[in-house]
Amino acid sequence: EERGKEMVEVGKMSKADLAQLTAQRATDEYNVVEAKSQLATYKLQLKQLLELTADQEFDIAIPPTTDEQALAEIPDLLTVYEQALGVRPEIEGKKLAIESSNVSLAIAKAGWLPTVSVSGGFTTSTNSLTSNSWGNQMKTNTNMSAGLTLNVPIFDGWQTRSSVNKAKISQQQAQLDLLDEQKTLYQTIEGFWLNATTNQQKFRAATVSTQSEQQSYDLLNEKFELGLTNIIELLQGKDKLLSAQHNQLQSKYLTLLNLQLLKFYAGGRN
Repeated sequence: EERGKEMVEVGKMSKADLAQLTAQRATDEYNVVEAKSQLATYKLQLKQLLELTADQEFDIAIPPTTDEQALAEIPDLLTVYEQALGVRPEIEGKKLAIESSNVSLAIAKAGWLPTVSVSGGFTTSTNSLTSNSWGNQMKTNTNMSAGLTLNVPIFDGWQTRSSVNKAKISQQQAQLDLLDEQKTLYQTIEGFWLNATTNQQKFRAATVSTQSEQQSYDLLNEKFELGLTNIIELLQGKDKLLSAQHNQLQSKYLTLLNLQLLKFYAGGRN
């Protein structure tokens, strides 16, 4: 815009072209304010999710990132999945549910087994009407008993069969729940893997595009300052450069995000 004012003074640019530069500068300033507002809103939402009070200081620490990190080797899909099977709590929970159903089935089947019970007793008594002393009566008036009972289930067979069938259904349901959880886990990891792979490819292409658009814009800028190109071509070149830079940044951080998610599901801490 400052260069445009100088060119208007020497008659190399019209005031209409300068007005376009001024409008573009104002638009860029507005976009910066809008972006800062969105960032502040997202920070507020995160602070509320963390249940932090207004008097608690809060800010986001952004770790340094490099292009090499975004171009790191993506772990094998099946390897991440196999590692996740051994550490994910939802999978362990379904396995425990299967073990519980196995115990319930064993308990239900026990209803068909005979039971043996053993009982015993010892009694003594005294009588005030006899001349024997209390101590002698305690020694002589004793009675001992013992019993053995064998219970063979015959008439409750249908009830036991019903209990066993219900336990088998619960066991099968627990096994199906585990398979469904494993399928969901695989789909989740596969989604992260595909996102990481796709965005890494986009990042490579966007990096080349950004370099090309930067060179093109630098050339247009030099030609503009020499009065060899018009404002329309300069602004178009700038828009193309910004679009390429946006694509590069977006694909870079989406790649890093999905790489971290793959590491998390594989059992990594960060």
